Amino acid sequence: MTGAHDGGDVLTRELCVADGRATTYEEAVREAGALLVGAGAVAPAYVEGMLERERTMTTFMGNGLAIPHGTLDATPSIHRSAVCVVRYADPIDWKGSPVRVVVGIAGAGGEHLEVLSRIALVFADPDQADAVARATTADELYALVGRVNTT
Repeated sequence: MTGAHDGGDVLTRELCVADGRATTYEEAVREAGALLVGAGAVAPAYVEGMLERERTMTTFMGNGLAIPHGTLDATPSIHRSAVCVVRYADPIDWKGSPVRVVVGIAGAGGEHLEVLSRIALVFADPDQADAVARATTADELYALVGRVNTT
């Protein structure tokens, strides 16, 4: 993926977590946001933008997937594009829908739509989505979702 980010992959092995700890959707958004902050991709204010978006509209996408991302107002808090993947052994109640996989997104320089479309392609196949939900290691998650990095 080329563009406003630093030339590296948007998803790295370190941004994949196979044993998420959150039990509510708010905690899950914060857990994903903390990964993006820890990677240096976003400032902490971006996480508040992710929570604000979730308050106004759900980022539940079906197939046990939610894709939290910040509001437009949170865009200045993005340092570079990045994606994180957190998998939960037990589904989280995401405003009435069961979620097993949370993909946090920060898209710099208008890249978020491109990143979203790549993630949608990964999860469009129900078998692929199920494989991600069953992954028990970060390496498995990275192998399954890592193609969001391809151009």
